[in-house]
Amino acid sequence: MKIAILSQEASLYSTQRLKEAGEARGHDLEVINYLRCYMNITAHKPMVMYQGKPLADLDAIIPRIAASKTFYGTAVVRQFQLMGVFSANDSQAISRSRDKLRCLQILSREGIGLPITGFAHSIQDIDGLIDIVGSTPLVIKVLEGTQGIGVMLAETQQAAKSAIEAFRGLNANILVQEFIKEAEGVDIRCFAIGDKVVASMKRQGAPGEFRSNLHRGGTAEKIKLTPEERITAVRATKAMGLRVAGVDLLRSHHGPVVMEVNSSPGLEGIEKATGVDVAGKIIEFLEKNAALGKTRDRL
Repeated sequence: MKIAILSQEASLYSTQRLKEAGEARGHDLEVINYLRCYMNITAHKPMVMYQGKPLADLDAIIPRIAASKTFYGTAVVRQFQLMGVFSANDSQAISRSRDKLRCLQILSREGIGLPITGFAHSIQDIDGLIDIVGSTPLVIKVLEGTQGIGVMLAETQQAAKSAIEAFRGLNANILVQEFIKEAEGVDIRCFAIGDKVVASMKRQGAPGEFRSNLHRGGTAEKIKLTPEERITAVRATKAMGLRVAGVDLLRSHHGPVVMEVNSSPGLEGIEKATGVDVAGKIIEFLEKNAALGKTRDRL
């Protein structure tokens, strides 16, 4: 197969591993900077151009779209879909997962376990918002944040009110969530492909840090999921319409709760923690599904 990896940086671990895994299985892999793609949007022959030449005869693409470049990146993915190219994740599913509020609302509709979450616009409603979520401490998240940036823990109600007022004063949209104390600074990353979880790891926050992101000094190790956790991760992936996803869970007293569904999950942490060839499993998924899926996905 001829496969394009849509990535800004060919040197990134995830990009390199996908290219290596595809070439090891006999496929032609090319890394394409999607920000340098430009499009001919026409009814009869839609095209994607790159370095002055049309990107033709592709069998599949693997989008690795940065959160800050979602708008343009998903436009490029949509254009490939118009051309009948199979995408590891379609554009609509990527957009849904990147909107944290919309993601939680979709998961809620499907009855998937979530932390109690509040959302409001006016600072006049802060007291009511905090009352909905419950007792402190509370987690406050900026909707546009990634890798733990824009996430804070408010230990008291007054601290929560001050933080919310500050964020809203900057016109930042925020979510307020209950703090799952029993998780003890640990979350679980489930890597789902299709209808299976292929690898899972637990991430422990650095000492004194409630966020477990590896980018913030957290550590990771392989973990065995419970059947309920495995089912929850697959349901969350399907609810978002994703084919490849990283689903972040917390273990709460009332079962697993989903914190986030990531459409471009990194491979380095989970491959090193588990020893699983996740990149190879993504390529294998494309082999099984690209020929069958060369139809126009939802735009």
